[in-house]
Amino acid sequence: MAGEELIIKLTKDQAFVMSDWLYHMMDTPEFGDLVNEEPAVWSPLHTFAGTLGKSFVETFMPDYPGRLREARQWLLDSRREFDGPPVTE
Repeated sequence: MAGEELIIKLTKDQAFVMSDWLYHMMDTPEFGDLVNEEPAVWSPLHTFAGTLGKSFVETFMPDYPGRLREARQWLLDSRREFDGPPVTE
């Protein structure tokens, strides 16, 4: 298995939101503590984050926050199709 590649397909919105989330989370102590429970996870996380980070010119656009908000909303809306409406207690 060593050296074999795996292709993961994401929509642009999925990748955009994940890239932003990883950018903000990876340097937090809480995230680091969690990942340090299984240090081998750092390697794929850095590969994944680096690949995503290089994939978006949107990161440098002035309307980045609006684009990110739209992508998040689309993902939330599409999730409801699979999960159903949110459960309220």
